[in-house]
Amino acid sequence: MTRIFSGVKPTGHLTLGNYLGAVRRWVEVDQLRSDALFSVVDLHALTVEHDPARVLRLSRQAATLLLAAGLDPKRCTVFVQSHVDEHARLSYLLECTATDGELRRMIQYKEKSVGAREAGQSVRLSLLTYPVLMAADILAYGTDEVPVGDDQTQHVELTRDLAVRFNQRYGHTFTVPRATHPEVAARVMDLQDPRSKMGKSHENGTGIVYLLDEADAVRRKIMRAVTDSGQEVAYDREARPGVANLLDLLAAATGGDPETLAGAYASCGALKKDTAEAVIELLRPVRERHAELAADPGEVDRVLREGAARARELARPLVDRAYRAVGLLPAG
Repeated sequence: MTRIFSGVKPTGHLTLGNYLGAVRRWVEVDQLRSDALFSVVDLHALTVEHDPARVLRLSRQAATLLLAAGLDPKRCTVFVQSHVDEHARLSYLLECTATDGELRRMIQYKEKSVGAREAGQSVRLSLLTYPVLMAADILAYGTDEVPVGDDQTQHVELTRDLAVRFNQRYGHTFTVPRATHPEVAARVMDLQDPRSKMGKSHENGTGIVYLLDEADAVRRKIMRAVTDSGQEVAYDREARPGVANLLDLLAAATGGDPETLAGAYASCGALKKDTAEAVIELLRPVRERHAELAADPGEVDRVLREGAARARELARPLVDRAYRAVGLLPAG
């Protein structure tokens, strides 16, 4: 059976973009057709300035939301990255395989390091090396497929390069994975800046729909969405990105086609109204199930504990083999 690994970083509240671009596919497709592992990758949240209490709170919230969205522990493995030591163990071996040059070429490192310097912050070494930790997340499980957004494709390519290089130097150890991409609404854009991705860590949340937003908040944000000049409703990502974003959201929420839907609207106001109601209804069961799980944190802890035990059972033999391959003396 195909093995899939993917994760979510607890650097902000999960958004509609996270759900449509990744989580819904995990629920409706990936956990049903594969041996799938889904992780809250909390170690990645430490690469920039952070509030420890917030990371802790968001990690639990993210795990609870993954379960509320429909990930079934009987069908897949849900766990927290830092609960499985093999991620950090393998990351160091892969740091010894990667080069400084290829890590400095990573687009996200360039962007985030500039942002940190402009904010007067130091750039942590972990920001440079975190794609290697991501590679360890993937390779530790013999992963075949990695469902990711477009912005993570470069990191999966690095993972592939490291797997091939390690195998060539030390003998075949790792499966070389491939990136896969959702077909619909893979890149949900900010409602106030429709040329930028809807990101969970943006300081200004007026253009972001969070999974736990109340219905009134969702409705208000979508009704205030930027829709370009004029009232014409046409699906054109380049010329009318705001309208196209709304049509993508409506299509993703209702199962329709954005170009076909465009022909049903004479005004942006009507499009916004229908999109808001469709998104509210899409997220309603997730919010309701989250409330149930949040009231029973012991159940979430149990799922994460059992998930980490299974993940450890899968990863440890492979990581131990990698340690032997590079010439490290086995522990007693």
